[in-house]
Amino acid sequence: MARPNTDIEAVRVQLLDHVEAMIRQRGGSTVTLSDLASAANMSPANLYRFFENKEALYEAVAERWFAPKIRIMEEVVESDLPVREKLYQFFARRFVLMCANHDADLPLFQSYLALGREHIDIVRGYLDLGDHYMAMIISEAASEGYFPGLTIDEAVSLINLMVQPFVDAEAIVDLRRSVTEAKLATIIDTIFEGLRGKESQQSEVPYSIAA
Repeated sequence: MARPNTDIEAVRVQLLDHVEAMIRQRGGSTVTLSDLASAANMSPANLYRFFENKEALYEAVAERWFAPKIRIMEEVVESDLPVREKLYQFFARRFVLMCANHDADLPLFQSYLALGREHIDIVRGYLDLGDHYMAMIISEAASEGYFPGLTIDEAVSLINLMVQPFVDAEAIVDLRRSVTEAKLATIIDTIFEGLRGKESQQSEVPYSIAA
């Protein structure tokens, strides 16, 4: 008789705890399935019941890392907050979470960043998901008259550039003392007050590059 899926998931959680311990000790790039099997006192053949290969293991690691952030985004998108507050909370709550992770264990935080760089294709899927959720908020804002003259994709791209220091974990490491929730609030206010396409501007200020 097959074991219930809940048993499989419980063992997967324990295995991911072992992975995090190894990442903390030596960084993520050196964790292999053989290492994990040894740490868990499990045969490599048995380990394949839970992770069929190293790629599947790192997909599970990424899923665990991003799960709290995804919950935040889903909760904010589904909330009844005013759209301006909604966009602020969409970024602020994740920013606070990342700062807490950064401050609690900087070496582990940096090890996860290195792991993310090594497995950027996995990470990119979560970044795209974040853009999808943000686009939902932007669409709501556009229906209220914000961001005139911009498509949803254009607004998402511009906003990503403006809030990058608050959502990019690499930037948070470099700018930890400079980025604050108050500054993020000012940026969000500025976005709502001024972000618009060229055709919707009252006047165009010419810019040129000095020779």
